[in-house]
Amino acid sequence: MNISHYIINDVSIQPIHQKIKALKSVFNELTYSHIPVEKDGIYMGCIAENDVRCFENENALNDYEYSLETFFVRETDNWLDVLESFTKNNTNLMPVLAEEDNAYLGYLEIGDVLSFLSETPFMDSPGAIVVVEKGLKDYSFSEISQIIESNEGKVLGAFISKISNDVAEITIKIGLLGLNETIQTFRRYNYKVLSAHQEDVFLKNLKERSDYLDKYLNI
Repeated sequence: MNISHYIINDVSIQPIHQKIKALKSVFNELTYSHIPVEKDGIYMGCIAENDVRCFENENALNDYEYSLETFFVRETDNWLDVLESFTKNNTNLMPVLAEEDNAYLGYLEIGDVLSFLSETPFMDSPGAIVVVEKGLKDYSFSEISQIIESNEGKVLGAFISKISNDVAEITIKIGLLGLNETIQTFRRYNYKVLSAHQEDVFLKNLKERSDYLDKYLNI
């Protein structure tokens, strides 16, 4: 993702000497959680709407300069870095600064980043989401890829979705070809399969045996 294609400037960066009353009016017309702020043409940070609502109308923003949040991304950052910044700072507006001189270039909207994500092969291509679990020191992405590809599957994307008590949860999107064989191979390699799949013959057999046992016990 080249984020420069998504930079917008529909909302002007606000001067640090702006009156709080004026900032409240700006927020009244927007759905953004933050607005970027500048001082003498230099980006200073963002001010949150929740903070502005608590300030006195006749004061200027520079009276509350301590409340500025100094998050931003670079024009050269990739989309994963950008998404992480949005999440860490709990915002739906992300300022973008130039790599060389820190010049303010505009901002990104979270909706545009999510829209880009939805168009990636991980989200858009046909396939199945498989969630597996294994010890943090025991799994490897090379092994996961080998398991999938040895069963004629294709890896469309993978990431660590959770780490707890030295156990890693890995979410993988793979092509539908050889899905059942892939799931069984994961189990043979001591991966715990957390996701449910209609193609999972192992679970089907367990259910059939359980149903048979229930029927037998009820005779």
